[in-house]
Amino acid sequence: MPAIDQSKILIIATDGFEQDELFKPRTSLLDKGAEVKLASIGIEPIQGAIHDKEQGQTITPDLTLGEVQAGDYDALVIPGGVANPDKLRTENEALRIVRDFVEADKPVAAICHGPWLLAEADVIEDRTLTSWPSIRTDLMNAGAIVVDEQVHVDGNLITSRKPDDIPAFTEALIRLVEGR
Repeated sequence: MPAIDQSKILIIATDGFEQDELFKPRTSLLDKGAEVKLASIGIEPIQGAIHDKEQGQTITPDLTLGEVQAGDYDALVIPGGVANPDKLRTENEALRIVRDFVEADKPVAAICHGPWLLAEADVIEDRTLTSWPSIRTDLMNAGAIVVDEQVHVDGNLITSRKPDDIPAFTEALIRLVEGR
């Protein structure tokens, strides 16, 4: 893996992403010199949410999920929010992307409700993860070992619980990309 300033990071999201969980890691990665691309279902602007209660900022994706090839990127980021991963887990292309990154042993970082997508992609059996409390049973039912930690790294999987964990989440991602 390259240094973070030579890496290419992919974020996948759609409407309802938790605003801070997309924008803050994205900004930190860009500030460190990484190339960051956003993929979504379409290329129309997608609407963020603030704690699933009010509309946040919009952002325009760089490419569609169908255009993504895991080999073009060094890591994957999956923001939370309730609606974002709930919608993405019904998209075959999103599931393909997650599986491709996991199978290639590339870092996959999912925060808050983002690990729902990991469960749906069937890549968490016997893996240890953390998440937002309300999806922990879903993760256990998918075979994961669930812990309540600010950030947890299990091999190539990085998971965190909530927006307050974003600094630790982003730092863990940067360390994992640079350490590979």
